[in-house]
Amino acid sequence: MYDLKDYLNSINYKKNNLMVEDGDEFWEKKYPAHIVNKCLWGFADTVLFANEMNGLHHMDKKLQYDFYLYGLPKKKRFSPWMKASKIENLDLVKEYFGYSNEKARIAITILSEDQLGIMKKTLSKGGKK
Repeated sequence: MYDLKDYLNSINYKKNNLMVEDGDEFWEKKYPAHIVNKCLWGFADTVLFANEMNGLHHMDKKLQYDFYLYGLPKKKRFSPWMKASKIENLDLVKEYFGYSNEKARIAITILSEDQLGIMKKTLSKGGKK
């Protein structure tokens, strides 16, 4: 079984068809179509391809792989895996206002440091901290 990096290298840079080389009958079950689509979403020259595959998610995995393999130009595309960033004081705002994650993210952008300090004092429960 190939790793995700092998599929991405094949599609982006090497342009070798892993599915033909392997000869494995069950390779379609192993191909991570959703993850490959997510990895290719972050580049200007591949975003339209990824959007097309997003709309055609029901297609066979072989067809999705071939679409990327033969449709995308050969290019090295590397980026770090996107992670959700930890926003400082998010939990504080959520607890103080009773907001969801999304509302708290919006509220943090308009709150000043003084207001956050007041919120910390108000929610202070005592103890060692």
